[in-house]
Amino acid sequence: MTRLVAGNWKMNGCLAANRRLLDELVVEAGVEMAVCVPFPYLAQLQERPAGLVLGAQDVSEFEAGAYTGEVSAAMLAEFGCRYVIVGHSERRALFAEDDLLVGRKAHAALAAGLTPIVCVGETLVERDEGRAMAVIGRQLGAVLEVLGRVAMARVVLAYEPVWAIGSGRSATVAQVEDVHAGIRGWLREQGVAADAVRILYGGSVKPENAAGLFALADVDGGLIGGASLVAADFMAICRAEAGGV
Repeated sequence: MTRLVAGNWKMNGCLAANRRLLDELVVEAGVEMAVCVPFPYLAQLQERPAGLVLGAQDVSEFEAGAYTGEVSAAMLAEFGCRYVIVGHSERRALFAEDDLLVGRKAHAALAAGLTPIVCVGETLVERDEGRAMAVIGRQLGAVLEVLGRVAMARVVLAYEPVWAIGSGRSATVAQVEDVHAGIRGWLREQGVAADAVRILYGGSVKPENAAGLFALADVDGGLIGGASLVAADFMAICRAEAGGV
């Protein structure tokens, strides 16, 4: 499968800064490069380097209607989005999105021809209590309940230990290897075509640690936060995924 590195700009950017960033990006051969940008910048990203794939950071569970402030999957598809992030830990923690809502958003994305990047991960307390895989299994189980086994194989998963996001602290290689293997095994146990599912790692990925993380058997790329806002860092991470460093 083609490996994926997706940048999550979060609520950052402005027209001028975005233009400078795009002008500095060079798409790396051998890896799929994507940027998931705030909704207002989707139009600007219509002009982007050839081969750079577009994504959004959230989507409504609803197709259309009286849902002020919501953005539908069909709208994202009109702007050429291929991916959309659902269930990011910030959405879960700050906006009270529960596991089933994440599943419904993933379903809405698939119905419109988009690929959802479904985020899962545990807090530091949950990890310290030895419940990391139980929490992730619960999160995945809700998505599977909504999608079913066949559609579940069409999503991208992103493991993001909540305690490592934006903290400058990354999970160890051993911790990432253990969880990614656990996720792949969980999918197989549920009858999902696990080898078809790309599992990304997200959580303070930097040029310095990318090669070690991406060398792991069950890591199929990365979901990159702050480093995706710096062209040199993002390209270095993509080169690491492509085997260029």
